[in-house]
Amino acid sequence: MSLAYHRLFRARSTYRWWKPLVAFVVGIGFYYALQIVYQWIVLLIVGSVGGAGARTELLKAWNHNQQDASNPLVMLFTLGSLATMLPSVIIAVRILGLGSFGTLASVRGRIRWRWLARCIVPGLVYLAVTFGLNYAVPASWQGESNSSGQATPLVPLLVSILLILLFVPLQSAGEEFAFRGFGMQTFGSWFRWPVVGIVVPTVGFAFAHNYNAWGKLDVAALGVSFAYLTWRTGGLEAGLVGHVLNNLLVFILAAPVVATSQSDGSPAGAAITVISSAAYVLMVTWVARKHEPERVSPVDNPGATSVVSPKLAE
Repeated sequence: MSLAYHRLFRARSTYRWWKPLVAFVVGIGFYYALQIVYQWIVLLIVGSVGGAGARTELLKAWNHNQQDASNPLVMLFTLGSLATMLPSVIIAVRILGLGSFGTLASVRGRIRWRWLARCIVPGLVYLAVTFGLNYAVPASWQGESNSSGQATPLVPLLVSILLILLFVPLQSAGEEFAFRGFGMQTFGSWFRWPVVGIVVPTVGFAFAHNYNAWGKLDVAALGVSFAYLTWRTGGLEAGLVGHVLNNLLVFILAAPVVATSQSDGSPAGAAITVISSAAYVLMVTWVARKHEPERVSPVDNPGATSVVSPKLAE
């Protein structure tokens, strides 16, 4: 007998139906606690270097636009806070005896680095498609501009890009482990049908972003794509590659111009995401058919290295 990725919580002898619910509460608690600690440390450092005025200006800028990629301190505050989602999920799952980092990562009980590397080329093509469509579609079709037209000075721009490169992989990984990892395995432990584990956490993923309806649809398109690939390939690797590259593109392209407000969604923007994410799904699926990453794991050991036929998956 074997279990597909979304059913891995069931592989644990310590599993009980209520444990994912408790783990969710514990994870939320750790997430908010770690965010508060992280933000307090950042504000303490900023205040010690620049005084109370610098601390006040950071909070003012962050409250005005938490995604202002042109402001290094806003990026440090926002992305670092979001990155605390990753340890929060791992701690919660471990405390409730549902598994570990590896259990959430894949059916092999770890990040499959070779498979992750094979997703990079499709990811780069996905990046090119997204960039090309955004360039081809008039900006007026993609909603109101949130920029002042003022260029970001060189030094802050370089610092912002460095912080984006450092923190976006952690921020993206946190969301993948939370929504595609914990979310899918939670609903998968209750329902065998993978569609439930794909769709329900994606709704939560969309509403976790403070966008309008089109923006939420945009995010949901990404969420469904990454969730399907997680189930199809037996792990988070494809979603991690796509999520990291997407967010790097979004933040780095926004950094050169000073933002005046937080960006929102549009019909054209959502359509671009649907097209580019569908292309990514098709490319990764093609690569998966060629290389056949493991899609299932033995019940008694989710970290086992033996390959089990996907036909046996629940």
